[in-house]
Amino acid sequence: MAMASSGLAYPERFYAAAAYAGFGGGSQGSAKPAAISRFRNDVALLLYGLYQQARISIATVGPCTIPKPKGWSPVESSKWTRLEEEPAWYSRVPEFVSEPVVDVEMNNPAEEPVVSDMNSYEEQKAIPAENGVLETEDKGVVSEVLGSVGVYDKWVAPSVSGQRPKARYEHGAAIIQDKMYIFGGNHNGRYLNDLQVLDLKTFTWTKLDLKVAMESESPPSVPLAACAGHSLIAWDNKLLSIAGHTKDPSESVTVKEFDLQSSTWSFLKTYGKPPVLYTVMMPSSNYLSSVQASRGGQSVTLVGSSLVMFGGEDHKRSLLNDLHILDLETLTWDEVDAVGIPPSPRSDHAAAVHAERYLLIFGGGSHATCFNDLHVLDLQSMEWSRPTVQGTIPTPRAGHAGITVGENWFIVGGGDNKSGVSETVVLNMSTLTWSIVTTVQGRVPLASEGLSLAVSSYNGEDILVSFGGYNGRYSNEVHVLKPSHKSTLPSKMDASATDSVAPLLPTTNATRDVESEFETTQDGKIREIVVDNAELDPLNAGNQETGERLIATLKAEKENLEAALGKEQLLTLQLKQDLTEAESRNELQSVRSQLASEQSRCFKLEVDVAELRQKLQSMETLQKEVDLLRRQKVASEQAALDAKQKQSSGGVWGWLAGSPPDQKTDA
Repeated sequence: MAMASSGLAYPERFYAAAAYAGFGGGSQGSAKPAAISRFRNDVALLLYGLYQQARISIATVGPCTIPKPKGWSPVESSKWTRLEEEPAWYSRVPEFVSEPVVDVEMNNPAEEPVVSDMNSYEEQKAIPAENGVLETEDKGVVSEVLGSVGVYDKWVAPSVSGQRPKARYEHGAAIIQDKMYIFGGNHNGRYLNDLQVLDLKTFTWTKLDLKVAMESESPPSVPLAACAGHSLIAWDNKLLSIAGHTKDPSESVTVKEFDLQSSTWSFLKTYGKPPVLYTVMMPSSNYLSSVQASRGGQSVTLVGSSLVMFGGEDHKRSLLNDLHILDLETLTWDEVDAVGIPPSPRSDHAAAVHAERYLLIFGGGSHATCFNDLHVLDLQSMEWSRPTVQGTIPTPRAGHAGITVGENWFIVGGGDNKSGVSETVVLNMSTLTWSIVTTVQGRVPLASEGLSLAVSSYNGEDILVSFGGYNGRYSNEVHVLKPSHKSTLPSKMDASATDSVAPLLPTTNATRDVESEFETTQDGKIREIVVDNAELDPLNAGNQETGERLIATLKAEKENLEAALGKEQLLTLQLKQDLTEAESRNELQSVRSQLASEQSRCFKLEVDVAELRQKLQSMETLQKEVDLLRRQKVASEQAALDAKQKQSSGGVWGWLAGSPPDQKTDA
């Protein structure tokens, strides 16, 4: 039968079939959705149930000795026979399943596992979605069986085990001791408050049972508020969750701390001026009051022992571009008024710190557009600048994720209100040069908004780990990339942090770098010549005259180099002076423009004053006319009253005639 022709005995043949069906091919394997997708959902569920029963039976009872039922119909019997005699699936079974019980990743972490061709299809594959609708997987995303990363600059989908978290986006992610923690997020408009953990050594998901440490007067059963759009930071072997949108729009910007040892969330009491204050009218007293409000979509960057928060949007969805710093040692907020032109108000941008001094802001979006600009804040002088970048400038995007590896800043995902961004880009923060790492195609989680990105290590090399996102479909998938970009930052930072970040400085610093580079080059040549001379001296010991001529030549060359160096220094000084004059001219021009603006404003005020004077004169004229009319009215009323009194009296003759005024009036 087929067993003899295939070369696999029971139960190895069972594990080979299980691997083809997508259940890992081992006694401890787990289901692989990418492989199960070759069957319908109901068939895949049935196969999974049979697989679990058979695996437990093999482990406890042993091989089945009961023959095939003879009561089967001829049609079913022919299907069974044809499956045994023509096992088309066997040709696509990966090579490593010949030893099904061995877990290569767990037991042999130092070895590179063998991945067959079936794990990297060039054509698109169907993946079952949560709602039963089949999605397509990009041909650039390789589905790895063991969760290992064997190629550079290519996203792979590792095989994970355990119960996957609920699909989400706008969550927080942080890595501590080879474990990636996922907290909160948004799923179908509902905020989440669970904390999921992915062990990056075994790629196994677990969900932590959380406890909340409340104050003594608070009830112990108060649940942790669900949130999205927050920031999750690893600090001192703990997790810090900062800000985020919640169901309660009046909640202030909170800082929560999660203790890994006790699995307990606690609220940290902060001091100083908290971010985002808005003014409301109190109905009870009819006076204005400042009220704290939450925010989300901001960036929070760890710089030393401080957190730098920039931008985001408040509970009313008003965009922000303010800057706040939280000292983690004193838990004190400080609002920073930086000089220069700051980035426009935005949310869902990315931020990174370089050389513990420069804060970089990239992209983000407003309610109408997305950005691809790069802004730099010098944290020492607190001055904003917008440097000139090189390379392939990324397209506008918002909702992307970023992580730094040495001097390289990797940006993944995002969207532009039309579609997801498919390319993964990297910025060299020392040279400010953009380049594309890789590009995926199709509607995959890597081209999503609100995904997370973290950095860890695998087999001694850095790896990027992404999770979640939304691109019309909520995702809970994990993807891994091993970057080929190697950082040279540590070697530069040993000499001077300023030199390593020279492109981020103004033009004067660039001139200084040219000077230092020239000095280094000239010194290098001089040292090389001196070394050559030292090596030649023993060879020319017998020829003093030749040695003296050589020394004279070297001295002359050294003088020429020193003269050239002096000229370069003078040129550098002249350039510095020119730059200072240019800055003075720019400042003078700025003052002139401000003066012109003030003059224009004064002229406008004078025009307004003239108009008010004309109106005042008109009002005075109208007042005089009103007074005249009043006097005329009083005079006419008095005359009418006198005439009436005269008519009503009747005179003396009327009295003599016996008709008094009263009787006449009554008549």
